[in-house]
Amino acid sequence: MGDFKKEVIDRIAANSANVEFAQSAKDFTTSSVGPKYSYNFSWMGRPIIQYPQDIIAMQELIWAIQPDLIVETGIAHGGSLIFSASMLELNAACGGPRDATVLGVDIDIRPHNKAAIEAHPMSKRISMIEGSSIAPDVIAQVKAKAVGKKKVLVMLDSNHTHDHVLAELLAYADLTSVGSYCVVFDTVIEDLPAGLSADRPWGPGDNPKTAVRKYLQTHAEFEIDKDIDHKLMVSVAKDGYLRRIK
Repeated sequence: MGDFKKEVIDRIAANSANVEFAQSAKDFTTSSVGPKYSYNFSWMGRPIIQYPQDIIAMQELIWAIQPDLIVETGIAHGGSLIFSASMLELNAACGGPRDATVLGVDIDIRPHNKAAIEAHPMSKRISMIEGSSIAPDVIAQVKAKAVGKKKVLVMLDSNHTHDHVLAELLAYADLTSVGSYCVVFDTVIEDLPAGLSADRPWGPGDNPKTAVRKYLQTHAEFEIDKDIDHKLMVSVAKDGYLRRIK
């Protein structure tokens, strides 16, 4: 292990015990929700609606895993699909899987968003399914796309209620390859004041983090990668980076 890599590991470990840093990160996250901070960023021209920290974390995972399929629930403006496809394109340019693809699922793909995604240079690696991510026919289509794939990474970022996310985990988490990740976004809802979710059907006690906790009670093949949490400090997916270990 090189000196710099060891320094990084030591810094991340120190973050886990840094109460002041953790509180500052939580304060920033809480204060950033109202102004819609995460809505300010784009990837290759498409709004991505993610925190920069989580974007960097996903880049690191995609490079390390070298997936030949990324499954994403939740499309919105398509920035995350474009991001994933561009990472797969870079992997391929560096000797990774040449035919790797990303599959997006959304209950409502707006025509203008779909047109923009299909017109993008990265669209060659993207396919989309319109329909509820927990509908049996959609689940069957996604699983059919995963047949024969060697390394699969899953990203869940659609409806954020407990029941929906738990159903997504039960449907798609087992597609995750050993050593890869199922990433559950917006677990942060559990740790935010209830008023910030007042106009949504989710909130503290009913959100992706509560679904993750329930799922892990009976699925020991996954573990929460706390090192990613301690590396990022600011993240919408704390306790949501689930690494498949067996």
